[in-house]
Amino acid sequence: MVTDIRMVNRACTDEKQIKQFLEGAQTAFLGLVDQHIPYVIPLNYVYKDGIFYFHGANEGRKIDILTTNQNACMTISENYGTMVDPVPAKTDTAYMSVVANGLVEIVTDLNEATAAMQAMLDKYVPDYYHTPLSKKHLDKYQSSLGSKTLVLKVKPTSITAKEHKLNEQMQYYSGREVTQDMNRKSTMNPTN
Repeated sequence: MVTDIRMVNRACTDEKQIKQFLEGAQTAFLGLVDQHIPYVIPLNYVYKDGIFYFHGANEGRKIDILTTNQNACMTISENYGTMVDPVPAKTDTAYMSVVANGLVEIVTDLNEATAAMQAMLDKYVPDYYHTPLSKKHLDKYQSSLGSKTLVLKVKPTSITAKEHKLNEQMQYYSGREVTQDMNRKSTMNPTN
């Protein structure tokens, strides 16, 4: 399924830039459908070899939903600041966002699951642990509530990306007022 971006001037098609963004962004939002009701949860994730990996308990609403509907949407977005304009409707946000669709699968291969969890540790707490994550630890670990941890993945069937670059001259900061920009705009464009 391919979804067109309405604002084509903000579409990002640079695969290297998209990959770099996905590898560095901190939070993904996983969207699922619970019968006819949307269910969206924020989560830590890693993007590795073109696949989104995340983890969670082997029980709960997310797992219940996945037993009947594995369709998912992963949304990742980073805000880079607000840009002001004397015309209120032209005030805008600098951002990058990616929307990916695919199916959620439970990772059953212990080597793949351990590699994904190690990649998450490397992303969120780099250089904290002195030894790599062991397969035994991942296989035996249970949360304080007694549930086993599952590693899940989404291999995208479609990805769209959008960006709006920051115009630093128009970036909002505390204390900035519209009168500053009205004067600036009239000096830049004396015929208005």
